Amino acid sequence: MFNFFQNFKNTARTLVGNLVNTAETEEELSDFVLDEMEDMLISADLGVNYAAELIDTLRNQTRIKPEAVKEFLKEEFLKTLQSAGSNELRYSDGLNIYFITGVNGAGKTTLIGKLAYKFKNEGRKVLVAAGDTFRAAAEEQLDIWSKRAGADIVRRDGADSASVVYEAIQKAKKENYDVILVDTAGRLQNKYNLMEELSKIKTVIDKNAPEALRESILVLDANTGQNGLQQAKVFADAVKLTSAALTKLDGSAKGAVILAIAKEMKLPVKLIGTGEKIEDLQEFNAEKFINALFDCKDG
Repeated sequence: MFNFFQNFKNTARTLVGNLVNTAETEEELSDFVLDEMEDMLISADLGVNYAAELIDTLRNQTRIKPEAVKEFLKEEFLKTLQSAGSNELRYSDGLNIYFITGVNGAGKTTLIGKLAYKFKNEGRKVLVAAGDTFRAAAEEQLDIWSKRAGADIVRRDGADSASVVYEAIQKAKKENYDVILVDTAGRLQNKYNLMEELSKIKTVIDKNAPEALRESILVLDANTGQNGLQQAKVFADAVKLTSAALTKLDGSAKGAVILAIAKEMKLPVKLIGTGEKIEDLQEFNAEKFINALFDCKDG
């Protein structure tokens, strides 16, 4: 079973533990100490701008003593997560479409399989649209994950991605599916082609089932940290993203990217992948995450 404290232990150590320990050993927050703390925040993948903003606040508020830094960060981090929006996955009566994007290797296929399994366990009728038709291996992997989850799949190897999604929508309407999970390509070698393809898929959804699009989810590998965040901006340009999912978080020391996503992209993280098994998918909880960071004994 997923344990926030255990799985975010490494992040707690790199993001909070070292920082708080540094501050609490000082009599005052000198410029030297603040500069050192800023470097620690950046190294923990919080992002240069966000780290600078936090330290500038500390620098300008002389009333904050070293022993109060922990509480200050806890409040600021929670405020950042909450300002990005609700962490609850949108779902309504009728057809629900989830548009899944992200770079190749981020874990889109695995996340779709896990999400299909989650919905099936909730009694939903699930259809997967294999929209990454560029890579045959992607469709094959998605087929395997769909079967594991007990979901149906629309797959047309080598076909136009948008036509696959169109077919999935028609099938879902005709056969009363509750959920469509749309896979997409994630190759960044040619950004223009990728954006065009994603835009075409979005147009098909908007024309054929605009009221059904619940989430445009960006999938990021937690271990890529700030690099993943930079790649993500490509998808933000192509698709109106509504949320993010973080994969490979089990044991990662780079969980601070959750805060960076919320701050820089105004995207709430809604799903976290915590292992290899099909049931290793959790809905993100901001309060539990913050508590894990600041109250973890090993943090």
